[in-house]
Amino acid sequence: MNSPSSIVKSSFESKAQLILAVKALATGDLWLAHASAKGAREGAADEATDTTAGLARVSNAKLLKLHRVFSAVKEQFGTRAKLIDALVASDGHTGDPGYRTRLEKYSVPRLYDLYGGKKRA
Repeated sequence: MNSPSSIVKSSFESKAQLILAVKALATGDLWLAHASAKGAREGAADEATDTTAGLARVSNAKLLKLHRVFSAVKEQFGTRAKLIDALVASDGHTGDPGYRTRLEKYSVPRLYDLYGGKKRA
């Protein structure tokens, strides 16, 4: 089994290149921008404006998963909103705005995991 570090080196050449690839996919269509607690502290205004600023501190394994999930969602659905539409339709909650509101708070990986679970069941 290959380690995440070796996968990063063979597929992206470096962690910096992987971060750039994830940032390219983490556009407004897919990325859920939460209000950052760090942004509320003094001196963290730059980090609050760039919601992907903390990716350098994320492990290689998590970055690889983010890249894989964002790529799959972008290919299958195009946007996060269309993934939510697919989940709402598959659950039969098309007339339930509360369910959609709850799903809109979830991150793309969590939504994609829910979709994968429904697809397998």
